[in-house]
Amino acid sequence: MLRRSAVAVLALLLGPVAAVGCSSAATPDHGTGPTPTGTLVFSPAATATTPGAPAPAGTAPATPSDGTPAAAPSATAAVAVRATVAQDLDAPWGLAVLPEGDLLVAERDSGRIVRVAAPDGAKTEAGTVPGVESGGEGGLLGLALSPGFATDHLVYAYLSTASDNRVVRFDYDPARPAGGQLGSPTFLLEGIPHGSRHNGGRIAFGPDGMLYAGTGDAGDTALAQDRASLGGKVLRLTPDGAPAPGNPFPGSPVWSTGHRNVQGLTWDPQGRLWASEFGQDTWDELNLIRPGGNYGWPTVEGVGGRPEFVDPVARWRTSEASPSGIAYADGAVWLAALRGERLWRVPLDGEEPAAQPQEFLSGAYGRLRTVVADRDGTLLLVTNNTDGRGDPRAGDDRVLRLTVS
Repeated sequence: MLRRSAVAVLALLLGPVAAVGCSSAATPDHGTGPTPTGTLVFSPAATATTPGAPAPAGTAPATPSDGTPAAAPSATAAVAVRATVAQDLDAPWGLAVLPEGDLLVAERDSGRIVRVAAPDGAKTEAGTVPGVESGGEGGLLGLALSPGFATDHLVYAYLSTASDNRVVRFDYDPARPAGGQLGSPTFLLEGIPHGSRHNGGRIAFGPDGMLYAGTGDAGDTALAQDRASLGGKVLRLTPDGAPAPGNPFPGSPVWSTGHRNVQGLTWDPQGRLWASEFGQDTWDELNLIRPGGNYGWPTVEGVGGRPEFVDPVARWRTSEASPSGIAYADGAVWLAALRGERLWRVPLDGEEPAAQPQEFLSGAYGRLRTVVADRDGTLLLVTNNTDGRGDPRAGDDRVLRLTVS
């Protein structure tokens, strides 16, 4: 097990902090700028919990019922592709698993939501979300089901318009004709900064029943440190879109600040929130999110070692990662890498990495956008080669089902 002191020493030995002197050129999230060579470096963990938050549904308890400590996660694992669940998707981004096991997939550029049947991968167009304006990294992005979906049938989405990014919700009724199964959207939160890049886009309900959203700085780095702006933040909302009670800044939806572009959110069984973040030219990050925490962008990229900022738990060279979606499963956080074209596993021991990360599927399926832990213990992995930055292959884009052992 890597203790925090050893982790800090390793970080200092293997790589300096990247400060604001980084390239001023507009480098896309998924990496075309200069990137130094190197390997992943662990960073000291941040102390972060959501007080009183129960374990998310579908996750294993932290401690067995007999009170004995849970076994430490394995330093290594094996991953195999069990099946191709769906293929021939157009720039897929968000993914939600319906109660019966079918999937809803958001297509970024078309603005469509497609239902994928679990048994055979058959696709049905649920409908097109009105108001979506695609372009650059914007469009129809994250999806989330209401915690009460079984009775209220509400779907939440994060989308780009011509002027901003928004969180919306609508009802979904598969009994309606194909293409018309989505109700009219209700706009819950407007005014999230929008640009050709750095739009964030991931949304997820936490174990506390609140809706969390990862946003980007929209190419204006100053927004990440501006508490009055919704850009470069993790936001926490009620299901109706209001600032959630207990937020660190009264009357504000802001949960944490100082982010460049957050596109992955997940919780571990102890209710801790983890987020993936795109770096600029040097370091991508896995962060443990603390209420009110400032994660340093644009003052630092990667480890800053400054008391006013929260350092990442792990960091990668941008050529190895550019992480979008993340999931928690089997004692580890899993990260889907776009530019890195691989799936990363970071085994955890509480708030710290338990061992060196493992990489899987390197280059086998191209760019990887989203990873979701399904209820049966498998992982659902979404490729992203048809968004204009990848090299599409026959059948792209697709959803894969992975087994972990």
